[in-house]
Amino acid sequence: MRIATENPSWGYTRIRGALSNLGHTVGRSTVARILADHGIEPAPERGKGMPWSTFLAAHWGAIAAADFFTVEVLTAYGLVRHHVLVVMDLKTRIVQIANIAIDPDGTLMAQIARNLTDDVDGFLRNHRYLIVDRDPLYTDALRRVLGYAGVKIVRLPRRSPNLNAYVERFVLSIKSECLSKVIPLSERHLRHVVREYVEHYHLERNHQGLGNQLLQRAPPTVESMTSPIQRRKRVGGVLSFYHREAA
Repeated sequence: MRIATENPSWGYTRIRGALSNLGHTVGRSTVARILADHGIEPAPERGKGMPWSTFLAAHWGAIAAADFFTVEVLTAYGLVRHHVLVVMDLKTRIVQIANIAIDPDGTLMAQIARNLTDDVDGFLRNHRYLIVDRDPLYTDALRRVLGYAGVKIVRLPRRSPNLNAYVERFVLSIKSECLSKVIPLSERHLRHVVREYVEHYHLERNHQGLGNQLLQRAPPTVESMTSPIQRRKRVGGVLSFYHREAA
């Protein structure tokens, strides 16, 4: 069963050979029966698809993911909902806030796609796939511009919350660690708070999914271990980072 699920294109004879390498002598019909008993289809049907984990592993380093989240901003006209688009490189967990807007339309989304695929500093310039959910904000114009740049949109099935877990975990983090404790008083204030969190996320936040390490900061050297400990505060102390003072 494990061999069949990990190798969708392997037929009964190929699986039988692999089992023989492991010291198990079984007939081809036995392999077929065991797989059928557990609802595993024959190779021609099984090979048409690819497990999600296999797809991610095979394209690791060339996949990014995107997600929208909303933030209520307090203005003179009351609460105004802003849409924030975040894009993440899945291998490194590096993120970029692609845009913050009240009502992103097709024209704006096309411009965002051009910015993301810019040949010089576009966040997606070295990527080939972008994972998104079925939010209608991912317009035809955005998909068209990305396609011209060689980036294929991978739209997730409906009701599949775990397939975009990495970038959704970032959204959960920025909301629970920062935005839930701040009332943005303008779009400019919101942009400042989000920018501060992203810098904290990249430079000062330990990531449990990556061995509880920092993303972009080297560990302290032996020489610096006697330096005084400092606290760096962001967003008025909502975010904290403790470090050794540079010698």
